[in-house]
Amino acid sequence: MMLLRLLYTLAIRLYSGVIHAVSPFNAKAKLWAEGRKNWREKITKTPADACSIWMHVSSLGEFEQGRPLIEALKSTYPKARLTLTFFSPSGYTLRHNYPLADQVLYLPSDTPRNAQDFLDAIRPDLAIFVKYDFWANYLITLHQRQIPTILVSALFRPEQAFFQWHGAFWRRVLQAFSHIFVQEANSAQLLQKIDFQNISIAGDTRVDRVMRIAAENKSNDIVNDFVQAQNAPVLVAGSTWPDDERTLAEARKHSQHWPWRLIITPHEPSASAIQHIEQLWPDAVRYSQFTAQKSQSNVLIIDNVGMLNTLYRYATVAMIGGGFGKGIHNTLEPAAFGLPIIFGTRFHKFEEARQLTARQGAFSVQNASDLAQTLQTLLEAGAYDKAAQAVQMYMQENQGATRQIMDWIANNITCLRDGGYN
Repeated sequence: MMLLRLLYTLAIRLYSGVIHAVSPFNAKAKLWAEGRKNWREKITKTPADACSIWMHVSSLGEFEQGRPLIEALKSTYPKARLTLTFFSPSGYTLRHNYPLADQVLYLPSDTPRNAQDFLDAIRPDLAIFVKYDFWANYLITLHQRQIPTILVSALFRPEQAFFQWHGAFWRRVLQAFSHIFVQEANSAQLLQKIDFQNISIAGDTRVDRVMRIAAENKSNDIVNDFVQAQNAPVLVAGSTWPDDERTLAEARKHSQHWPWRLIITPHEPSASAIQHIEQLWPDAVRYSQFTAQKSQSNVLIIDNVGMLNTLYRYATVAMIGGGFGKGIHNTLEPAAFGLPIIFGTRFHKFEEARQLTARQGAFSVQNASDLAQTLQTLLEAGAYDKAAQAVQMYMQENQGATRQIMDWIANNITCLRDGGYN
């Protein structure tokens, strides 16, 4: 095992060296390297009397999974000190000012010395890893120091090294976790096969967040006027790209009957993106230009940012963008409203999308004709109700992960029982 750890550490050093070498020519590599430069000087050391929590996330998506837990921890234990680390520049850049964290940092490269120095500085009483990012030297050091360490919203696949004949080193790394909270039963069964027993099937923490947002959702007068102007089903197309928009426009042409009122929210509402939609839908009206006189238009373009999760309350069906490109966007936000969901073919990297599709609450379409047929089918009451119920059941089954994790923390982290002081 010692030799394997040495080889692993060598690989980490080589990776870091390559990143530094290409950083003058690559913007992302430059952010990665500059963010970790002199990292020891950037850390605010944790006072000896503070109860310290460290959460590590890979990037923005994992942050969103950890966010409900951060909110619950800071609400329940406001005096506890929270350090949040990112691996990816994309996540750090967008969330380095996150107000609920006492400090937000790049995770230093995973070498034994860095792990020792980092843990000496933040003095964690609890370490939380979100979904994945199994940094061996950090985890082994946490285990050696007997620091409670948990993995939340985890997903495991049979092809991962943990479950292979050659995966003894990674199985040892996995033993650093005091408890693993997985999203679904298949992951739990994989862990049990390698004799890891400290497992809870808790669901996805993001479900708790989107359900709370849905419950707090407020009405919007402009959207309300647009929707109520006609008695018609409403299709909300969220985070769309040009390929999604073209497919939607072609689907209307393929339809013998198109009753839909369309609310379309481009992923990036730039001037060119808005103009592209207006070329496809000449009768569209922009949100910023909407008036009662224009309420008869069948297409409303949202030409601002930050509104999307408030729009799904008005939807009959949701279409999620990105599925004809690199991959779909957030499906849990519309699912929180119990909506049938449609997207393109690039969805297989997203567990919730796979689950919703398998349950026939979500539908992957290949082209405009397929989209038109799916929308037509969902106009039938029986088909619609079946799909909506499948979505609602999935969300119900995956609620409560945050509460389950918080219960474990309350029972196992002594310093938090005193409100966040050691």
